[in-house]
Amino acid sequence: MAQRRNRQSAFGGLAAALLGVGLIGWSLPAEALVPYVYLPSEEELKGSSLGIGRTAAQLLQLGQPREAAQLAALAVRLHPDDERLWSVLAEAQLRSEQLDAASVSLAKAKSLNPDKAGLWFAEAAIALRSDRPDEAISLLNRGLQLDSNNSAAYFDLGNARIMQEELKMALQAFEKATALKPDFWEALNNQALVLYQLGNREEAIRRWRKVLSIEDNPEPMLALAAALYRQDRNRDEALRLAKTSLAKEPNYVLAPHQEEQLWGTKIRAAAAQLMADEELADTVERARANATWKKRS
Repeated sequence: MAQRRNRQSAFGGLAAALLGVGLIGWSLPAEALVPYVYLPSEEELKGSSLGIGRTAAQLLQLGQPREAAQLAALAVRLHPDDERLWSVLAEAQLRSEQLDAASVSLAKAKSLNPDKAGLWFAEAAIALRSDRPDEAISLLNRGLQLDSNNSAAYFDLGNARIMQEELKMALQAFEKATALKPDFWEALNNQALVLYQLGNREEAIRRWRKVLSIEDNPEPMLALAAALYRQDRNRDEALRLAKTSLAKEPNYVLAPHQEEQLWGTKIRAAAAQLMADEELADTVERARANATWKKRS
């Protein structure tokens, strides 16, 4: 009863204060419009959340992950039971280096739809970024049980195997990726990296040439140049490729960047030998000045 009296007393005080400023006792004209706030229904909120989620996905495609994460966070607040929205949020957080937050979002999405292979693959990607290859392999294998034809998952599996120094298993995974997607040049490039580390230089060179027939990318370009130079043949071609590669992507002048891209010790040694050539001195100096690589935290 004491609490009830207190509430009555508080209300009475508020009423007196309102009367004091003339707000109570003032009557609206009979035909006056009463202003109100429109409250959307639950279904309307769900519909709005999907539209916001689509916009977030579009921002991801445009390379704006932080903006996408902000929109996706709003979408999941409006509709927290849609795993698609949590997936978009997790992807945006992953791409904007918010790894812990991405893990939380993925866990929520998986609780809503544990049979969606992409969620397992995304969690594996976070494990890889955090240098946890054992965990990544377990997650990838679970996802591949649900979607056995995912070339990107086999690519990530190969990368995890390289991190474990299981090179033959890595090669098998990369070859599975290109069997599913023949123009998957990144997987073909990594096949060549593994083959070179295993000592099969001729086959590595052949595959790097095949990569460049698909994609004119500076990484396989420099790797091929290093392999040719180390073989003491096609020196002019090797120097030309190296100059073009380092002009396109100067970060590859740095051995730590090469290592982060899973280059083995043998191809890094070959690249160091190549870049010590006097004819590349200006190119190497310019690349070092323009390199922007920083060690990933």
